[in-house]
Amino acid sequence: MARLRVAILRMSRRLRKHELAGLTPSQLSTLATVAKTGPVRLGDLAASERIAPSTLTRLVSVLEERQYVQRRPVPGDARASMVVVTPPGREVLDRIRQETTSLLTEIVLGLPVAEQQALARALPALEELAGAG
Repeated sequence: MARLRVAILRMSRRLRKHELAGLTPSQLSTLATVAKTGPVRLGDLAASERIAPSTLTRLVSVLEERQYVQRRPVPGDARASMVVVTPPGREVLDRIRQETTSLLTEIVLGLPVAEQQALARALPALEELAGAG
């Protein structure tokens, strides 16, 4: 299991080494979550990202400054606000996903065919593990 952990961490680092539109991994994760879930309350977003509300507020402020997200009031609750992704936010996410997929494709195609096939067979188990958290 230690080898699997190390391999996953190293692959993750390798995929993050490319330019992420000037976003930290935490900012990128927050942006991706907002894009995936749609309009989301700040408290729910903090819980989803498993971070403190004060940390989330700083992350959202940076994303808002870059015009990747927008805060909107929650109808019927003047104290709460929701976050939505903007068109520039969707564009940057699409670009990062395309770059990461291209990099991963290049890495995998550098492996022998037998190892590529082994990865393809292991994919359902890896997907299940990734969703288990």
